[in-house]
Amino acid sequence: MAQVLEFKLPDLGEGLTEAEIVRWLVRVGDVVAVDQPVVEVETAKAMVEVPCPYGGVVTARYGEEGTELPVGSPLLTVAVGAPATGTPDFDAADLGPSALDSPDSGARSDGGEDEGSGNVLVGYGTQAPPARRRRVRPPASGTGPGHRSPGGSSGAARVVAPSSSPSPSPSPSPAPASAAGVRADTGRRVDGPVPVISPLVRRLARENGVDLRALAGSGPDGLITRADVEHAVRAGASAPTVPAAQAAPTVARPERSPAEAPVPAAPYASGTAAPRAGTRVPLKGVRGAVADKLSRSRREIPEATCWVDADATELMHARAAMNEAGGPKISLLALLARICTAALARFPELNSTVDMEAREIVRLDEVHLGFAAQTERGLVVPVVKGAHTRDAESLSAEFARLTEAARTGTLTPADLTGGTFTLNNYGVFGVDGSTPIINHPEAAMLGVGRIVPKPWVHEGELAVRKVVQLSLTFDHRVCDGGTAGGFLRYVADCVEQPAVLLRTL
Repeated sequence: MAQVLEFKLPDLGEGLTEAEIVRWLVRVGDVVAVDQPVVEVETAKAMVEVPCPYGGVVTARYGEEGTELPVGSPLLTVAVGAPATGTPDFDAADLGPSALDSPDSGARSDGGEDEGSGNVLVGYGTQAPPARRRRVRPPASGTGPGHRSPGGSSGAARVVAPSSSPSPSPSPSPAPASAAGVRADTGRRVDGPVPVISPLVRRLARENGVDLRALAGSGPDGLITRADVEHAVRAGASAPTVPAAQAAPTVARPERSPAEAPVPAAPYASGTAAPRAGTRVPLKGVRGAVADKLSRSRREIPEATCWVDADATELMHARAAMNEAGGPKISLLALLARICTAALARFPELNSTVDMEAREIVRLDEVHLGFAAQTERGLVVPVVKGAHTRDAESLSAEFARLTEAARTGTLTPADLTGGTFTLNNYGVFGVDGSTPIINHPEAAMLGVGRIVPKPWVHEGELAVRKVVQLSLTFDHRVCDGGTAGGFLRYVADCVEQPAVLLRTL
């Protein structure tokens, strides 16, 4: 007997509550194996591939590319096991030949319980389905046949038993609105994606302005079919026009993905100028997370900035000598990071956070060094864990790994959280200085400008030296200007005379 398991968007960890569908990796009718990635989603932290804990045939997908789904919403359904005699829960002809007989279906022939993989993946794990149970049909009052609740916990599976009679076939003739599946109850909208029999149905509804949430599907288990949408379109076209002030329209706005949904202009009072026309870009994903964090930082942290110019000529010579000696190449960012960890050991006030509820400054024992990286998806801040325990070679390797992961969009939530101090190398953009915003809830950020030849007084004579501007933005609650200035001066001394670092190595 074919069993349909519903896979919901799992908890991706780190307090993430929603994700945007970037790309589907499977189609309806495809055979999937246990732990096979089925969809690529983007969260406020990273882009990850979500594996399905069940093996079988994909019977439905919920949500189009560009749609944002909350954690716990259905992602897809998978038919596990061979179909029983009688009417299956879905049209087997749509699934392709021999799809249900695939050895990858993950079903057990001995009638025992299916097992989830239990593998721990990017910040989360797939889970075994709960004990099998037959679906309890809702009472006839309040809902139509096949009504399904989108609620449920993340990762939970729903087992749908085959219906005892074939699904009713939609009438080919035009039908009134009630026959078209428009709900006659209180008109409440159900949260979460609406189950449709194929993506083409969702597209047809969007193009004709049909609100799928207002329809009760006539397909198996309440799935909305093409006939349901066509009946609703005909019913909407024949309905009399009613002024908006008197009654709400029967057919609501089309269901659109966030990427293509126009954002209405804000209302304005009479007598004032209308807002200017322009393109509105939703603040979501990485861009939205950055906006929230920077706004919170400016709102909560009383920051101040100090800066100094430093002669980086000797630091550049030291790096060249290290790389000429053989072995892995040492990056300039790694040398600056090593200087930062040495400075934080001398000025631990800047490696801290503020707990305003307890009215305490928490000085942290470990240095987890974040560094700003610009990617095609926006600004991200990967974190080098335990930076205070690493030498320049280890720091170079970790920076290279995280930078490549940022470029390819494979950073995990763990790679982007837990930072205690941030190094911002904005010199790569060809600028000399900046007053960066602190990466909340940290207490400070060191900015490094471009290193350029400039006239400089060296040993009492004017010479052309390689000069860099260093800026430190700090939380004035954790320290005063004397501490911040001492930190920045020590960093500048190490840049000008790398031998100063020998005291702390």
